[in-house]
Amino acid sequence: MQLTAPASSTAAVKPTGRRDADGMAVASFILGLVGLLVLNVFLGPIAIALAGAALWRGTARRGRAFLGLGLGIADLLVLVAFMQLDSTVSWSF
Repeated sequence: MQLTAPASSTAAVKPTGRRDADGMAVASFILGLVGLLVLNVFLGPIAIALAGAALWRGTARRGRAFLGLGLGIADLLVLVAFMQLDSTVSWSF
């Protein structure tokens, strides 16, 4: 008695871990990009963590993960620059 369906030999089966890692790479890129404009104190570290996790899991979208990592770091640098200009803990326009 077989409880699972047999795997199709013609269809390419993508491991779930890699698909999750690809999603994390894209999410880190989007959050890093949005974080340049708003909520960079929250979105920057989240983008960095997601990019690191995606790279750790071996994503196929390594470029997107590295962009998310760079944008997350840029979010924090923008926050520090505006904090230095305003001499406050937070910044506003």
